[in-house]
Formats: sequence, structure tokens, C-alpha cells
Amino acid sequence: SSGPSRQAMVKVCKPGRVVVVVAGRFAGKKGVIVQNSDSGNKERPYGHCVVAGIAKEPLKVKRAMSKKKIAFRSRIRPFIKVINHTHLMPTRYHLDFGNDLKGKISLSGAEKKTASKKLVRGLLQERYQAGKNKWFFQKLRF
Repeated sequence: SSGPSRQAMVKVCKPGRVVVVVAGRFAGKKGVIVQNSDSGNKERPYGHCVVAGIAKEPLKVKRAMSKKKIAFRSRIRPFIKVINHTHLMPTRYHLDFGNDLKGKISLSGAEKKTASKKLVRGLLQERYQAGKNKWFFQKLRF
């Protein structure tokens, strides 16, 4: 093929990049790359990344709703998963968590994964309530 070599291609899967999962249980859901491995490792000999995303988007709220109902409807259920590069579609969007997630996400044990999910939920909830990154929190229509 006359295309560029693999080394010359621009790396799109960098931490902070918003992606859409295109295969598996979370297909059609948006996520953010937390860690990336282009070359893979011994147990996963392919390019993959740790993605933190939204398993269940917040629902619409109206002014007439009670505070309790608004709080319930604006909750976010997150997911954290190691996903193959071929099952991700990068977008032009970026969600910068800075050092909030750096080194704090662990998928090694059930308790650690739950703790990581709670951390992600807190960060995403904060963003949603502040009204930042509106597109990220809307359900994908397709």
C-alpha cells in the first residue's frame, strides 16, 4: 500500500481523548482514555487502552421536578474497561482530567475496581453539574 508507515501515523489514542466504544457490552457509549498502550504487553499483545466512560447517561430534568428527583435523574453510572484499539472510535473532543486520574485507576481486584469507579463517578458528576462538556453527557443518537 502507498499509505504512511505505522510509525509515521499520528497517535490519536492519547489520555484525555473522548472515544465512542463501537463493540461489546458498552457499544455506542462515550468514554475517555485514561491510560494507553500502543504496542500491548504480554497478556494483551495488541494495542489497547483503559477507558473510563458513561454506562448510563443522566436523564432530562425539568424545573417542576423536586430536588430529590433532579438529584436522582442527574446521576451517572460509570464504567472502566480495558478495550482494544479496534473497538474504539476516537472523536475530536478532549476531556482533560489532568492529574485527577493519573495512577489512581486500578482494575486488579474487585474492591480496587469499585473504588476506581467511585472516583470516576465523582469526577464525571462534578463536570456534569458544572455544565462543562455538554456533548459528552448526552446520549448518542444513532
